[in-house]
Amino acid sequence: MTISGIRPVDTPARTDLVRAATPREDAVMVLLAACLVGGALSDGWAHANVIETLEGFFTPWHGLLYAGFAGSAAWTFWLAYQRRDQAPRWWRDGWPAGYRLGALGVLLFLVGGLADMVWHETIGIEVGLEATFSPSHMLLVVGGVLIVTSPLRSWWVTGGRAITGIVSVTLGAMATTILLTHSSAFLTLAPTQPYDGYDGDETGLQGMSRLVALTGVSSYVITTLLLTVPLLLVLRRRPTLGAATAITAGVALFVMVMFEFPAAQAAGAVAAVCGAAVADTLIARLDAVRGTGAPLRLVIAGALFPALVWSGQLLGLHVAEGLQWPAEMWTGVIVLTAILGALLGTLAGGYSGQPAGIREPRTSPLA
Repeated sequence: MTISGIRPVDTPARTDLVRAATPREDAVMVLLAACLVGGALSDGWAHANVIETLEGFFTPWHGLLYAGFAGSAAWTFWLAYQRRDQAPRWWRDGWPAGYRLGALGVLLFLVGGLADMVWHETIGIEVGLEATFSPSHMLLVVGGVLIVTSPLRSWWVTGGRAITGIVSVTLGAMATTILLTHSSAFLTLAPTQPYDGYDGDETGLQGMSRLVALTGVSSYVITTLLLTVPLLLVLRRRPTLGAATAITAGVALFVMVMFEFPAAQAAGAVAAVCGAAVADTLIARLDAVRGTGAPLRLVIAGALFPALVWSGQLLGLHVAEGLQWPAEMWTGVIVLTAILGALLGTLAGGYSGQPAGIREPRTSPLA
């Protein structure tokens, strides 16, 4: 029943009635997202290696970064515009499943880019830790991650090609890496440095070997979070052979290229990727034997993954440089990260009164 003279409120178009992105559309987005991450890598490389030649915002490296962004942003909005037949207000309701957050990422990236330009032209170029803690860079990374993971969210909803989802989540982890290079386990040589047991002054924080060791342990904890969280997000949806290897290889490659493949760290990175491949195989085998609805599935996967990755990486460092940490420390790092991974698996599994197995795709799309 309507009241005369009062127009009914328009019901917003339901986003679950907008057709999802096709495999081809997701694949194009993955390619453009790879260009965006490649541009970010080139800019990170420039900040790390040729900082003395950078004089402002307008550099070739920023050109590559923003060219990748322009292509990704244009494609994101084009996908919504193409659905204007289903959603006349396409800028609000026309986003395919998984791409609404990508559109938000475009806006954040634009704001971060403008702030970065003002920062560079007025304050100057960031060096070292300054670059990773720059507020404008943080905005750029958050926006970039939302953009490049659009095909991942689309895959979660539609159950399309696994390869686009795997590449998308890998690109998201790689994009995040640029803010965490100061705490990357793939770059640390702490396990190859002697620990003399001297804790310094009464605070226990002034002994140089202790500081190096603490920094090294912290890098393993932080990088475990960076690698394990995206893997568990993938595994909680469906078994995906190759996801652990791809995420590890992508993050390791990012930091190796950025710092021009330091020999010892490169050996550790290669061995870590081999460890990830073993984890991939074991997780897939456990899923085949126990089933994807087995109790503690994600807990076991979360523990196996970092334990095998860091066992491989430490072995690689030992071959290249020789470990000098006491056995208690390097074995402790493996156990500590395995426990952290198990806790993350517990959180990823959640509690629904049923075993934490595969999550079925949602009937309505993610943002």
